[in-house]
Amino acid sequence: MKKLLFAMMVASSAAMSLSAKIDLIPMPREVNVTGGECRKSDAPKVELVATIPPEGYELSVTPDGVTIRHSDDAGLFYAKMTLEQLETKNAKGNPTSYPCVEIKDAPAFRWRGVMLDEARHFFGKTAVKRILDEMSWYKLNVFHWHLTDSQAWVLDVPGYPKLVRQGLGKNFGEKVGPFYYTANDVKEILEYAAKRHITVVPEIDFPGHFAAACRAYPDLACKGGGKVMCVGNTNAVAFAEKVLDYVCELFPSHDIHIGGDECPRKFWAKCPRCRAFVEREGLKDAEDIQPWLTRHLAAYLEAKGRRAIGWEEIVVGRGKADANGESENKDGAKSSLLPGKNVLVMGYHKAAAARSANMGYQVVSCPNWHCYFDYTQLLEDDPFNYFIPKKRWLPLEEVYRFDPFEGVAAESRANIVGGQCCNWTEKTLNLYDLEWKMWPRGLALAEILWTNPEPSKRDFGEFSARAAKHRRRLIREHVNCAPLK
Repeated sequence: MKKLLFAMMVASSAAMSLSAKIDLIPMPREVNVTGGECRKSDAPKVELVATIPPEGYELSVTPDGVTIRHSDDAGLFYAKMTLEQLETKNAKGNPTSYPCVEIKDAPAFRWRGVMLDEARHFFGKTAVKRILDEMSWYKLNVFHWHLTDSQAWVLDVPGYPKLVRQGLGKNFGEKVGPFYYTANDVKEILEYAAKRHITVVPEIDFPGHFAAACRAYPDLACKGGGKVMCVGNTNAVAFAEKVLDYVCELFPSHDIHIGGDECPRKFWAKCPRCRAFVEREGLKDAEDIQPWLTRHLAAYLEAKGRRAIGWEEIVVGRGKADANGESENKDGAKSSLLPGKNVLVMGYHKAAAARSANMGYQVVSCPNWHCYFDYTQLLEDDPFNYFIPKKRWLPLEEVYRFDPFEGVAAESRANIVGGQCCNWTEKTLNLYDLEWKMWPRGLALAEILWTNPEPSKRDFGEFSARAAKHRRRLIREHVNCAPLK
């Protein structure tokens, strides 16, 4: 395994050294520019080769033509995306030729994601499809769809019509909505994503970030205050199960996100139903209620052949944050009710992601200081608003410094299945605003998650030269891409 990782790093570094000759993003893992060109004429010759890794491909461009080798449909799709980037175009923008190259390529990580929060701002089908298009151009393959939160519940669930009627209520001070997705809307988006080899992973938040559901159905909340799911209420637990039944019916993804973050547990200690639940289940105190629920919902999904995903608190808890925003994350790790390894952990602090991987959990790494695209870009001229702009910043270079393996023991690196950016939308007004925050930072993320060049050998200047050309490409596609600096 260690020899394989070393070989992959050497291949990645070699590929990066050739990047001045071709302007691909993400840069393929092995590239040999052979010289000359192939005039665009016949369709590529396609060969199925079983030994090529999943999603991988080989691309051979010679003066005589183009050959693509692949082992699955995703690999063929990504080869065509690379070929499209290699096109030389004439003054009218029409493709004329390709440079001659030999490429062997496969992703470093299988989870290369983009999270979109539509509970704080609803964008709608047209915007979502546009984001899926942009993802596919750069080999990003997981769309994490944040559909519920305290502000709104935007997935229509049969039997619970009041959920979506709560809508967004107010958005940026103006009454709007309700806006939401029907089953037909979701199916349309799923079909669109599948054609681009993108998996759509829904997120339905339990037990915190639950205020929209509590407004719709007050009995789901704890007695005595607090918009948190009352786990001591058997009807609330049944509600969660019924919602997950429907989500599993609607979404084919193996992974289902159940939230699990930032839950104010103090309300459980005050709720008579939850105090009785603690005694009935033999729990230590109200702090054990969330681990109990995580285990319960994870087992419920596992029985359906699915896997639960949760934010880092489901494993490492919530500790006191230090000056860098990292959490000590000690309380959850001491609980006797830790979930089994049948959950996927989404780590939004570097220390928590590493700790979870080192504990043996599979992890999607999305540390806020590298992956939260609602943080300011520190651009000289920027008309858009950001989350806590004077305290949270994320310029392009910091995204390119993202190392998913930081703090992870060598023997635990296989537990890092990938990473993603997070587009929280409390301060995002529309698609124009969202694209500005996603690009060009999404280019850096795409290269890290596909190629994962060795951190000590990354050349941000060289990457920036390629990114500048891709920014022009994005603008030609009418994407509101921000400047690099």
